[in-house]
Amino acid sequence: MNIEQTNRETKGFFKATEDGKEAGRMTYSWAGKERFIIDHTEVNPDFKGKNVGWQLVMAAVNFARENNLKIIPLCPFAKSVFDKTKDIRDVL
Repeated sequence: MNIEQTNRETKGFFKATEDGKEAGRMTYSWAGKERFIIDHTEVNPDFKGKNVGWQLVMAAVNFARENNLKIIPLCPFAKSVFDKTKDIRDVL
């Protein structure tokens, strides 16, 4: 699974691909210079059960840690990952 990030001035997204096919996408919006809001996560049904959504959230966590940022998980899926995974809450 390959995950790429596209970051723009006010919004961005993480896109997961495998064998040239989009497996999933997670979008975010900037909330100032030090925080971003995960607003939507979508997984291609062909990739169900492959932890694509989880991998996208973890890519966002890594990005936040590397850049000293905080995440606001408004997306229900992303929020559920944070609720279940204590060791990533440092970026909240």
